[in-house]
Amino acid sequence: MVKIIYQVAIQVFAFLFRFVAPFNHKLKLGVEGRKGLLDRLRASFQAQAAGRPVAWFHAASLGEFEQGRPVMEAYRKAYPGHFILLTFFSPSGYEIRKDYAGADFICYLPIDTPGNAREFVAIVNPRIAFFIKYEFWFNYLRELRKNGSYILSFSSIFRSNQIFFKFYGGFFRQKLGYFDHFFVQNQASVSLLAGIGITAASIAGDTRFDRVRAIASHARELPEIGRFKSDGQCLIAGSVWDADMQVLIPALNALSGKLKAIIAPHEIKADEIAGWRSKLNGRSILYSEVAAGQDPAGFDYLIINNIGMLSSLYRYGNMAYIGGSFGVGLHNILEAATFGLPIVFGNKSYHRFQEAVDLIEKGGAFAVSDGDQLLKTMENWVVSPAEALRAGSVSAEYVKSGTGATDLIMRKVREAMG
Repeated sequence: MVKIIYQVAIQVFAFLFRFVAPFNHKLKLGVEGRKGLLDRLRASFQAQAAGRPVAWFHAASLGEFEQGRPVMEAYRKAYPGHFILLTFFSPSGYEIRKDYAGADFICYLPIDTPGNAREFVAIVNPRIAFFIKYEFWFNYLRELRKNGSYILSFSSIFRSNQIFFKFYGGFFRQKLGYFDHFFVQNQASVSLLAGIGITAASIAGDTRFDRVRAIASHARELPEIGRFKSDGQCLIAGSVWDADMQVLIPALNALSGKLKAIIAPHEIKADEIAGWRSKLNGRSILYSEVAAGQDPAGFDYLIINNIGMLSSLYRYGNMAYIGGSFGVGLHNILEAATFGLPIVFGNKSYHRFQEAVDLIEKGGAFAVSDGDQLLKTMENWVVSPAEALRAGSVSAEYVKSGTGATDLIMRKVREAMG
């Protein structure tokens, strides 16, 4: 019965997806990107793959792509003759990484209807399929099992309150049963899976640690950022939303003249950015103005009005504020941690991110409830740079100690590929 409900729900979801799309830019991109996709695959995919073994990597969005990237790149190095397919569910992943050179073919994943899954797997015929973190699509998993593909999940993490572990979660447990192996982030996940009869699981950790270490070793030098920072202390505010800025702006104003800030919004909205600038004491400049030739020296705030620079900005910071935790959920703190920065974020929506919990316990990160707590934390780092360095060294060591997941995953891949 639950299986029938799922199939009906997927059909309803697909209809609503198309119905609402004209009124939502992000959904519209997803609908447009899926139009005629199976026809395009039939017309071009097999010719491009030209009989080469196919490795399929699926990421829900941009964050999962970044988790998957170290494994994709390691797979390419180990199997240069194979064809790599990369799919996304969300436009926020596909639209930003559709030109990623590490994959041979990049597209959206068709909605998980029985017909779509059957056709997609028949066309693609993957020898091995990787699902990154949380992607468990029933029809695709069933078709992959029928196809004889090796199915692997990595960087996944499980919690006791998830439906897989409820007495009524039989159908959802069935989805997990299609996987050949799970590489999970912690022992609790291994134990939970064992409790429902899934023993093909092992701890590898989170591949994001490998990714951020690679980012740090290849971070771009940005002379214009160095000119902005000059000799002062600088906060990097990464992936911030308006809810973050409402807390951050008063703290920055209170530290005016003592601390510069580079502000990277999670979404680029010109009117929102203009509102922030009007509330900030001191001089602010947009990165687009710097790119057009304006000298950023002498400004107090640099606002990054593009996507893709953030990971290279942290090297210029003395401390980091990471956005999202006053709203949708904390964004990536590991990119800041690998550069040895002390980190602060909101205390509302971080608990499901293991790295945030770990770094708070170790003293490399701090969760604040409001602007007063944020100001006290930042002011302490400004007044006592040695304390900022101490907390930052905790962050850097934490990332260093967490690397190695990619190597563990690739050992299993080599076993599976023979």
